[in-house]
Amino acid sequence: MSNAIFIRHLFFGALALLLAIPVPCLAKRQVVLELYTSQGCSSCPPADALMERLSDRPDVLALSLPVTYWDMLGWKDTLASEGNTRRQKAYAATMGHGGVYTPEIVVDGVTDVVGSRETQVETAITARRADMREVPITLSVSSNALHIAIGALPEKNVDDATVWLLHVLNHASVRIGAGENGGRKLDYRNVVREVRAVALWKGQPLSLDIPRADQSVPGYDSVAVLVQEGQYGRIIGARMIGTSGSQQH
Repeated sequence: MSNAIFIRHLFFGALALLLAIPVPCLAKRQVVLELYTSQGCSSCPPADALMERLSDRPDVLALSLPVTYWDMLGWKDTLASEGNTRRQKAYAATMGHGGVYTPEIVVDGVTDVVGSRETQVETAITARRADMREVPITLSVSSNALHIAIGALPEKNVDDATVWLLHVLNHASVRIGAGENGGRKLDYRNVVREVRAVALWKGQPLSLDIPRADQSVPGYDSVAVLVQEGQYGRIIGARMIGTSGSQQH
């Protein structure tokens, strides 16, 4: 065998070995976007459309949280909940805002932007990806329970964090009968039907089983779990799964 042929065989043999070595996944967790929106808000449909596009991206977890306070404008939001409204007001208090507004996107619990301003949303996503902590979360579902396993962080000094459970409807289409959007048909993705705190995470591994009987929320097909510093601070863990057990993004 000539030297040239020997070297070529050696090269391809080494390449095959390299390709066979498992490569660790370097992907970070998804940036969480919470859109506070309302069917009674004429400024919201562009933000709802933006969230539809963002919900298809693997690097973000895009959630829509319809609120109740614009119901007075002549149309009662068919997807809104007081829980969503309370969550937005809690963010406003934590961030030092004078009030709430729609459409608002809260980015990873640390900043907010007008939900229809795509450039600002993208800038906020990029900023979070450069400054992100990640608590590992594993979700699985069985016929009678949701199992949540939350890992630890290597840092010794870790703030206590709230574990939030969100029941999510993957898609909804609503024809608006009155109010500012009367006559329009609006589409929504990842609509939060209920949000509630289920545990306190103190930096150590935590395992939870949520019985199906405790998840009797009408109209949802996925669940999301957020780990959030304090109550309404920085989000440091996020995961969503379909109720059939299929992983969602």
